[in-house]
Amino acid sequence: MTQTLQPAPLPALSVRDLRKTYDTRVEALKGVSLDVMPGDFFALLGPNGAGKSTLIGIVSSLVNLSSGQVRVFGTDLLADRGAAMRLIGLVPQEINFNLFEKPLDILVNYAGFYGVPREVALQRAEEELRRAQLWEKATVMSRTLSGGMKRRLMIARAMMTRPQLLILDEPTAGVDIEIRRGMWKTLKEINAAGTTIILTTHYLEEAESLCRNLAIIDRGRIVEQGPMKALLAKLDVEGFLLDIDGELPAVLPVIEGTTLVAEDAHTLDLEMPRAMDLNRVFATLGESGIRVRSMRTKSNRLEELFVRLTGGDSPDGVQPAAPERAA
Repeated sequence: MTQTLQPAPLPALSVRDLRKTYDTRVEALKGVSLDVMPGDFFALLGPNGAGKSTLIGIVSSLVNLSSGQVRVFGTDLLADRGAAMRLIGLVPQEINFNLFEKPLDILVNYAGFYGVPREVALQRAEEELRRAQLWEKATVMSRTLSGGMKRRLMIARAMMTRPQLLILDEPTAGVDIEIRRGMWKTLKEINAAGTTIILTTHYLEEAESLCRNLAIIDRGRIVEQGPMKALLAKLDVEGFLLDIDGELPAVLPVIEGTTLVAEDAHTLDLEMPRAMDLNRVFATLGESGIRVRSMRTKSNRLEELFVRLTGGDSPDGVQPAAPERAA
């Protein structure tokens, strides 16, 4: 019996040798190529001026490319821009809706621009506002919403056209950690339902928590791309925070090959080679009267990878442990 081979799925986004030179002669993109597969949750990271915004602008038709090719689920952006754009939902970094409109009207009017019948738009608007936990705010002026609510409204608006590819540019900028984690839950649900997501973010913890694959762009070129886990595995150092029973001694033991620092009187910051046996560390600590009660992995591995690949630049001034507060 002959087995029929299924054709490989078309990428949700395929970019080939993409170049952009502005009128100022600034070469923002220098031959960028990448693929994002259907259903993926993909991170695009890079420092300020690396080319992230230009790449997103070209894909979403806000910026004209100089040369190269962009395909969205097989549809060529230049050959059939309208069809490609109907497949994409964009959540920009800036709040760009009318603050004197009501959330329900914002969503329904947006859907209308894309030809969605009003009856269908009203039903979708309720679904999206409920998912964004904004249904109770559906008929208030949008200017009265908190910063986090406005961000969630932007996501709800983008989902009104049922895009197959959702592009998020810094969607959690300016919100506190509790609101941010709530938005993570929403984005995971959207992705689990089948929508491909591309995310740019200041928060490396966010990328590591949400995304399965990533590309790092620097000075207009992709310097690394691939599965998140595979890229993180390239790091030969792991970091842990150790919670200690009682108080730490004044002098910490020396464990060859590790860096051991007291975060406070009850917490140790440990960095060690991935190949080192943790039992050896625990045994040495125990000999010094230090009993480890619990341990957690530090979430700075992606930041370390970024710094190594880009020669020391930190992505957009990221401070993963110091979230901003909503206005």
